[in-house]
Amino acid sequence: MSNYKAEIKKRRTFAIISHPDAGKTTLTEKLLLYGGAIQQAGMVKGKRHMRHAVSDWMEIEKQRGISVTSSVMQFEYHDYCINILDTPGHQDFSEDTYRTLMAADSAVMVIDAGKGVEKQTRKLFKVCTLRHIPIFTFINKMDRDARSPYDLLDEIERELGIKTYSVNWPIGSGKEFKGVYDRASRKILTFTAEETANGAHQVAEAASDLNDSRLKDLLGESLLSTLQDDVELLDGAGEEFSLDDVRAGKLSPVFFGSALTNFGVEPFLQEFLKMTTTPLPREADIGLVDPMDNHFSAFVFKIQANMNKAHRDRIAFMRICSGEFDRGMEVYHVQGDRKMKLMAPQQLMAEQREVIDHAYAGDIIGVFDPGVFSIGDTLCTTAKKLRFGGIPTFAPEHFARVSPKDTMKRKQFVKGISQIAQEGAIQVFQELNGSMEEVIVGVVGVLQFDVLEYRLENEYKVDIYMENLSYEYIRWIDDDELDPKTLDLTSDTRRIQDLKGHHLLLFSSEWNIRWANEHNKGLTLSEFGKA
Repeated sequence: MSNYKAEIKKRRTFAIISHPDAGKTTLTEKLLLYGGAIQQAGMVKGKRHMRHAVSDWMEIEKQRGISVTSSVMQFEYHDYCINILDTPGHQDFSEDTYRTLMAADSAVMVIDAGKGVEKQTRKLFKVCTLRHIPIFTFINKMDRDARSPYDLLDEIERELGIKTYSVNWPIGSGKEFKGVYDRASRKILTFTAEETANGAHQVAEAASDLNDSRLKDLLGESLLSTLQDDVELLDGAGEEFSLDDVRAGKLSPVFFGSALTNFGVEPFLQEFLKMTTTPLPREADIGLVDPMDNHFSAFVFKIQANMNKAHRDRIAFMRICSGEFDRGMEVYHVQGDRKMKLMAPQQLMAEQREVIDHAYAGDIIGVFDPGVFSIGDTLCTTAKKLRFGGIPTFAPEHFARVSPKDTMKRKQFVKGISQIAQEGAIQVFQELNGSMEEVIVGVVGVLQFDVLEYRLENEYKVDIYMENLSYEYIRWIDDDELDPKTLDLTSDTRRIQDLKGHHLLLFSSEWNIRWANEHNKGLTLSEFGKA
C-alpha cells in the first residue's frame, strides 16, 4: 500500500453552489485555469492534469442546452489535490445538487454582487447547514454595477443566519473595479486585465501598501479615500475572525472578485485552501470514521443510468471516506450483503472515461452498477464493516399522477419508474396500500417531468399519461408507528407512502399544514425524508 496518508492530506473536496446565473460555472472554469488544468478558459490541457465528468449525455439536454446533473473535476494546485463538485445551476435540477453536497467537505457559495442573496441560494445554504460544513462566500461580478459591500454582508447575515468575515474588500465596482484590499496582509492587490482576452488567461497582479504614495494615481483620490474609511471601519467594528467558527459552519469568510475578468480569483483560491481542512470524518453506525483509517469505505451519492447508449450502463458515483482504493480490490456492499470486485473504477474526461488504479479518501470515483446500488449505499472492507448514515430525501415541489397508456407494458413502466427513482431525479409515491400501476411522482422542478416522459419513452419504450396535481407541499411523518388514517386532516390533504414504506402527507397550502399540526397532538412533520 502506498503512502496513502500523505495523499489524503493533500485532498480538498468542495462543492460550488449558487442561484442560476450568479457565475458559478465561470468561477469553476477560472479555478481550473489557475490550477493549471486548462491553459485558457474552455480548453482542456490533458488527462493527467484534470479528470472530470461531463453530464450532457441525454439528447434532451442537448436540445434544451441545459445540464441536469453534477460533474466532478480534479486538478492539482501547488501541494493540493482538489476535487471540485460542480452542481447544476438550474433550480429544476437542484435535487442533484442537494445530494452532491453530501459528498463535499465544504461549499463555495457564489453570490451576484448586483442581486445579493436569491431564492436558490437560501435553499442550498439550508442544506449546507444540515451538515455543519464550512461555507465560503465569493461575491462575484464586481466588474458590473454592484450593491454596497456592507449591504451584501448584512443581507447574508440576516437572510442566512450566519456571521460573515470579509477576508478582502473591493476597491470600486463596475468599470471602476480596481482590485481588492487583503485584510490579513494589509496589502492592496490591483489587477490588470487583457482588453481582448475576456478572462481567458491569468491576470497580472500587483501588491501595494496602504500608505504607498503611488496609490492616489493608481486608484484615484475618491476610491482611495473610500477605501481608507472602509478599512478603518472594518478594523473597528468588523466581526472577529475565528478559524474554528469557519470550520464549524458558523462563520463564512467572504471574498470579493470577478470570475469573468479573473480579478480576485487566485487570492480566493489561495486563502480558501489555507482555511479548508483535509477530508472530514463521516458519521457511521460505529461512530465517526477517520479518513486516515487504513480500511477502505465509501458511499454512493449519485447514480446515472444509460450514459453509454451502446451498453445501457449505469454508473454509481461514490465518495471515498477512508483509506485507499485499489483497482480490482474486493469490497463489501452493506445494503446488498454481498462481496464484489470493482474492476474498472473510473473518472470521466469529457465524453471519454479514464480507468484509474488508485483513489483516496476525499476522491470521487464512478463504478459500473449492475443494478445493485441505491443512493446512500455503503461500501467497505469485510475486515471493518460499517454503515454510513443515508442521504436525506428533500421535499419535491411539483406533483403529477403517472400511469402507462398501455397496461400491457406495466412491467416496463414499473422497471423504468423504479430505476429512474433510484437515480434520485424523481421521487415516487403510492396511495396507501396502492400498486405501482399508478403512482404519484414528485419533482423539484417541472423540467424533470419532461425528462421523465422522454426517458420512459426512449429508454423503456413506455408512453405515459401524466396529470398534474395541485399539491404544493409534502411532509414526512416522523413517527413510523403512527397510522395516518387516524389523523384529523382537511379534506384536500392526501395520505401517501414512499417506496420504502414511510408515510407522508400532501398539502395544497401552508394553512393545511398548520391545521394538521394544530389538530393532531404529538404529530411531527419533516421537510426531509428519512434515508
